Amino acid sequence: MYDRFLEHSSVETDTRKLKAGDIFFALKGPSFNGNLFARQALDLGASYVVVDENPGFTDDRIIRTENVLESMQALAGHHRRQFNIPFIAITGSNGKTTTKELIHAVLSSTYKTYTTEGNLNNHIGIPLTLLRIKKDAEIAVIEMGANHLKEIEGYCRYTAPTHGIITNCGKAHLEGFGGIEGVRKGKGELYDYLRLHKGTAFVMWDYDYLREMSKGIAHIHTYGTAGAEVSGTAQLSGAFLRVALGYNDTVIHTQLVGEYNLPNVLAAVAVGQYFKVNDENIKASIEAYTPSNSRSQLLEKNGSRIILDAYNANPSSMKAAIENFSKSADKNKILVLGAMMELGPESAKEHESLVALIKKYPWHKVILVGRGFYGITTSFPFFASAAEAAAWLKDNKIKNGTYLIKGSRSMKMETVLDAL
Repeated sequence: MYDRFLEHSSVETDTRKLKAGDIFFALKGPSFNGNLFARQALDLGASYVVVDENPGFTDDRIIRTENVLESMQALAGHHRRQFNIPFIAITGSNGKTTTKELIHAVLSSTYKTYTTEGNLNNHIGIPLTLLRIKKDAEIAVIEMGANHLKEIEGYCRYTAPTHGIITNCGKAHLEGFGGIEGVRKGKGELYDYLRLHKGTAFVMWDYDYLREMSKGIAHIHTYGTAGAEVSGTAQLSGAFLRVALGYNDTVIHTQLVGEYNLPNVLAAVAVGQYFKVNDENIKASIEAYTPSNSRSQLLEKNGSRIILDAYNANPSSMKAAIENFSKSADKNKILVLGAMMELGPESAKEHESLVALIKKYPWHKVILVGRGFYGITTSFPFFASAAEAAAWLKDNKIKNGTYLIKGSRSMKMETVLDAL
């Protein structure tokens, strides 16, 4: 299979995105079965199709395997082993994608760097990312998401990271991890791999738990607000974060909203320094980075300013975003918050805690959306869906407001933008 991959080194799992010459992996899940599209893939120009069911026809371009997903992961692992370059793995509860994008931007200024596209950070996305790395690669940056134990351990087996970062361990995916200790154990599987294979960890030194978790790793490089090899502090310049570096008096003017992005920026600086990217390129690369895909985007619309952070939400990221928003000097501050998912038995308690936090600060308006807020005693307007909240906002226009819109991805909180 690898010989065929080298001849046709572009892979795809979706016939809607298939290009002529791609190898089509017929993945299947609870609601889809790629085996049913084998003939269509060949008709569209696939060089080979990899299936694990009888497709109902014969063709020399069919590769039959026991399990398509496992074969794709094994192929990705074999491909990764052909490279003798740094592979940097990034995981954590919050900030993974922003940290990955910043690090990619910094390293790309000096090296041919491949990275995870978007947030393709799961059991399908990671092997696809590995298989898209070309011969000219000098560094690879791989994002790893996880919602249960042993997941990161599995990714490490075929990604074989040489370097790693855990951004933080917060209250995310509590349902799958079984609590904050489970989160630390699950994310810590990256440290376990680095420890076993004499790898290098970049550690946020402000977090005592990461200091403890990283003990025994052969090579540790630190970043943080004080007492670290790379240090820096946050300065707010209007809506955007500025980072004053402690070691060379540089001030980085980012296009990121919120002080909670400070560790993400410092991680990128630390990685850049480690790989000998010059200070000018580090600064320029971070300053040029603009967030997208509903991640801390700053938008202007009809006289209102909008912080759209609707890609994901958990108790830790919600708290950081709300506290940061409370410090801004903006008038008419409006919270439009969607429910947090995958919290399991902790859901009611965490949503109640969130409402209690909101009540500590003065707001022009607070709007709550989603079943997580059911049953909580509050005077805030409540809606079952983002569409209902959008309808209310459309009928109750708030002029010159400043909005923080945040919620779990499944809440689709970006829907309310049309009403503003």
